[in-house]
Amino acid sequence: MTEEFNESMINDIKEGDKVTGEVQEIEDKQVIVAVNGAKFNGIIPISQLSTHHIDNPSDAVKVGDEIGAYVTKVEYDEENETGAYILSKRQLETEKSYEFLQEQLDNNQTIEAKVTEVVKGGLVVDVGQRGFVPASLISTDFIEDFSDFEGKILKLKVEELDPANNRVILSRKAVEALENAEKKDELLESLNEGDVIEGKVARLTNFGAFVDIGGVDGLVHVSELSHEHVKSPEDVVSIGETVNVKIKSVDKDSERISLSIKDTLPSPFESIKGEFNEGDVIEGTVVRLANFGAFVEIKPGVQGLVHISEISHSHIGSPSEALEPGDIVSVKVLGVDIENERISLSIKATLPNENVIESDSETTQSYLDSGSDDEDNPTLGDVFGDKLKDFKF
Repeated sequence: MTEEFNESMINDIKEGDKVTGEVQEIEDKQVIVAVNGAKFNGIIPISQLSTHHIDNPSDAVKVGDEIGAYVTKVEYDEENETGAYILSKRQLETEKSYEFLQEQLDNNQTIEAKVTEVVKGGLVVDVGQRGFVPASLISTDFIEDFSDFEGKILKLKVEELDPANNRVILSRKAVEALENAEKKDELLESLNEGDVIEGKVARLTNFGAFVDIGGVDGLVHVSELSHEHVKSPEDVVSIGETVNVKIKSVDKDSERISLSIKDTLPSPFESIKGEFNEGDVIEGTVVRLANFGAFVEIKPGVQGLVHISEISHSHIGSPSEALEPGDIVSVKVLGVDIENERISLSIKATLPNENVIESDSETTQSYLDSGSDDEDNPTLGDVFGDKLKDFKF
């Protein structure tokens, strides 16, 4: 009779089987379960109650809970005809977790998980078992202190699964990268040439400053940092500084955005109204030579044109025969047009000459009045426009 009972018991439930049952009693280091359809109760040691460390069995289950578990061992006392099933709820949870995580990995899905612990190398999260987010996969940005993540629920992607070694690696960085890409596309679609928006200086180079305008970096060329000549971007802006920028152009295909800080600032010409008048003799610095004349800065950001005919009493074939950038010269103001930001100057009018002749009034008036692009009648709009961008002083 005993042998038949023993054989029947073994045939009914054996090691490796999945069983279900109701929690009957919670003890200090284990839980007693009434296994459905079984002859004996099941025992779940505290170490097998959860995929996470717990101090008390009551942290994982309560009396009356219906739970599932794996049978890890069948114990039977033949003499007293008593027995018990040693169960593992943890093993079943881990198996279900791997099945779920593998499905998410295969379908490139995003999951949510709570941070249960912050450790030196990253974050421990609850994904039905212990998952780990390495420091390098926490964010697309550099984060020095991870303590703020403790207890938070994060969106994650599964990076690596290795059941044999109980290894589950997840990434928050991958989710952020995807979100940033979507935001970038939306931002690029919303940008329009001429818009003035706020941004933050992200990094500096010798040719300008890159400004973050909401997940996308745009370039402020060094010539667009200020109305004044800028030797180095560090002289004007600093990393982390909030600035207003004007959108000059957007290339959505290449994701290149050209910005200007200068265009958001008042023009220097607005500050010189009434300061310089026709006939005034002032000092300035030669900043650039062209085949039609020389540009002289008479105040930071304010340049006037000395036409080639106004450089010397003697005939010269090129401005470089008499001048070079950096020269300090005296100039006479021949005309001022604040509205169109044009100033006509003369060097020869400040120089003595026995055979003094009148300044070329036709050239001066043409420069002040004409908006043409004729080489002999350049505008300061040309100076500060696209043609000047690539010119190096």
